[in-house]
Amino acid sequence: MARFLTPSKIGLLTLVELYTYGVVSTSATIPVLSFIINQLLPSSVPRYPSKTATPSQPLPFILDLKSFEELLIAHPSASGVPGRTLWDYFLRKLWEIDSLDALHNFFAESVNLLAKSREDLKKDSELGIPPPSPDMIVLSRTSPLGSFVRRAKVEFDRLKFSNTLSLWEAFVRWRQGSAKYWARKNGGLHRWAGDKALSDGEREWGIEAAEMLEIVAYGGLHTDEGEKGCVSTDDVEKLLEFQVEQMQKIGIRIPVEVKDKFRSVLDESIVIPSLSHYLSFLDAWRAGDYPTSFDNLHRYFDYTMENRDRLFYQYALMNLAVLQADFGCFDEAVAAMLETVSTARENKDMACLNFALNWLYHFGKAHPDIIDAAESTNMLGVEREGLVFLRLKAKETGMWTLWSSSLLSEAKLGMSNGESIATAFENILKSSQLIVEKNMKSMMGAQMAMYSSLWGRLGVVCLSRQYCEVFLSSHARHALFDDTLRFTCRIAHLLMERGHFDEAMERLESLDENSLRSWKANQYWLKYRGILRLKRDLHRNNLDGADQLLSQLLQSNGPDADPELAFEINILHIDYLIRRTDFSRALAKIEQLSLAMKESGDDIHLRVKLLTMKALLQDKAGRPQKGFSVAVRAASIAWRARLIPALWAAMGAVANILTSLGEFHASSQILISVIPRALECENCPLNAQLYSFLVDAYMGIAGLADAGSLKRTQNLTKCLEFIDRAFSEYSAMEDIKGQCEMMAKKATIMRILGDKVQANDYASAYLDLKKEAALAVA
Repeated sequence: MARFLTPSKIGLLTLVELYTYGVVSTSATIPVLSFIINQLLPSSVPRYPSKTATPSQPLPFILDLKSFEELLIAHPSASGVPGRTLWDYFLRKLWEIDSLDALHNFFAESVNLLAKSREDLKKDSELGIPPPSPDMIVLSRTSPLGSFVRRAKVEFDRLKFSNTLSLWEAFVRWRQGSAKYWARKNGGLHRWAGDKALSDGEREWGIEAAEMLEIVAYGGLHTDEGEKGCVSTDDVEKLLEFQVEQMQKIGIRIPVEVKDKFRSVLDESIVIPSLSHYLSFLDAWRAGDYPTSFDNLHRYFDYTMENRDRLFYQYALMNLAVLQADFGCFDEAVAAMLETVSTARENKDMACLNFALNWLYHFGKAHPDIIDAAESTNMLGVEREGLVFLRLKAKETGMWTLWSSSLLSEAKLGMSNGESIATAFENILKSSQLIVEKNMKSMMGAQMAMYSSLWGRLGVVCLSRQYCEVFLSSHARHALFDDTLRFTCRIAHLLMERGHFDEAMERLESLDENSLRSWKANQYWLKYRGILRLKRDLHRNNLDGADQLLSQLLQSNGPDADPELAFEINILHIDYLIRRTDFSRALAKIEQLSLAMKESGDDIHLRVKLLTMKALLQDKAGRPQKGFSVAVRAASIAWRARLIPALWAAMGAVANILTSLGEFHASSQILISVIPRALECENCPLNAQLYSFLVDAYMGIAGLADAGSLKRTQNLTKCLEFIDRAFSEYSAMEDIKGQCEMMAKKATIMRILGDKVQANDYASAYLDLKKEAALAVA
């Protein structure tokens, strides 16, 4: 494999020469320069402007002659000759290189494209060499084009004769694709066109001797030998850098076809670039292969740090800590990250130090017990002061991503503690301004997630979902796949709350299969699918199927599980126990979760949910007085923290307990005030529950009225109306138990009103629902 020069590099050098000699027209200047720069600058995305209005197409990794043709054939030359395009001038330059001597002359004359110093101009004038034409564009030696020309000349001069011959053979094979077009333009070509030695040999020695010379010198040059000699070590290193950047930026594994192609290219190289080990580490890490990723990480840093002392030691430790944390080795991860902090301080690497401190903060939020055991809280002190420290240090060192992340973390901390919503909005807006000013597209995921979460807590669910949709449609291609996965799951959750289980599952199934090859993303995706199926089984009263799913989800609900998924699984576990009428275990589970949250200082929103569930459970167990204080406390906390959906759920619990205590009028007044606002949250389980509570309240009011009175009849009629609404909400989310309960209440009311026919009809509907549920389970 060549070090730098390939046939495509010769083509680029030819294109640069056409540009400097003024052959490129004004209209073609930008496309041609964009094409060249995309190949020379490593940070450039390999794209070129298309002739049509469609988006630009990606260039192939191995640049073939077809790519040059698609670019040049659409543009006329600046010479003004009718019918002559840049492609014609480009091919003429290529076919003028008709021998090894011409190839040497081509590179020797390339230095004339560069601007000469005063000393060089003085020497040229003494030797009688004229200065460059005023119409010619000379290149600065430090410009991208000038640097490429200089390096191409230096690399060619360094080649051994055998390598020069290999380059010549690869160039002739690469150029051969344009032979038919060039022959048609020139009225035909003789057999050895483009090779002066064979053409002269045919005239001097005859055709048989020329054929023998071709076989001896080239060994069947014009046979199909694929892409041999068309890839250089420089191309492989650029591809490695691009793949590593994409894996770190998007967070997915390399597609199988790309991996196979790259392995075939790498097999031709004698020297294996050290970055390939880091690429193997990332791929094994994403695949969940801990031993292989661990070995490749050590191998990469063994190669890169061989002669650099401890200059990059902190980055090895940082990668090791993140790797161990992903595979559940939390104690080792914290120890490695603490050593990263010490080494970064020693080497005065502020970027690595700030990242390590930021990682420790977020890790401490997810696993407070591990951080406490490691006694590393002194690294950042109190949470608020730690975030302020990180934000100020990020601002000083120009780490815009960390600065934006710190602002979002401050907003999240304020929301978790139930602090001012205005302060949270202020921090989010500051982060948004920074993201827009610095064009940090990768931070849009965290920004949109914070907006979606905040609006969801405020009860504006339509806006919360809209932020998710905007991210998936406009920003997903610039962000990590983990962000895409979480936003998709968030939309699926909102659809699930509205009872659209099939649509929610379709959302999850629509994710890219190759992206889901990543082990961590795949585990998250599988758990969320399991949660969706579990919730549907619970609603359909399929408790046996729910038990199997729940046991699998609880097994994966360890210390390394995602906190949001872990809480959702625990909530469904409590719901399952309540449906099994195992109230003692459900209450014990709630107490266990509440105690863990109190110790770790978890999100106040989750604590309010647990308090509301505890209050309703106390009421179901026949102890409404104990549940009343809990429900009032949940409502008070939700009101102070502006957790609007949680507030309506807590007020519903308060009203239900008031109904149990015989305070029917107070209960109905609360529910009539709450339900219109709760409907805005688009939460079918909440709506159905509140309507059911309102039915109970009006039933109590009807019970206080005299038998047969108009007041009793009016209240019972209202009960029927609200039963229909509750039944509609239960039907939307396929909750069989709720539907049966509403039918039973309706049959009871009809029996009280004396309509035994309809009472029997509703009783039959109740039994039909039971049978349908049993058949569905079977």
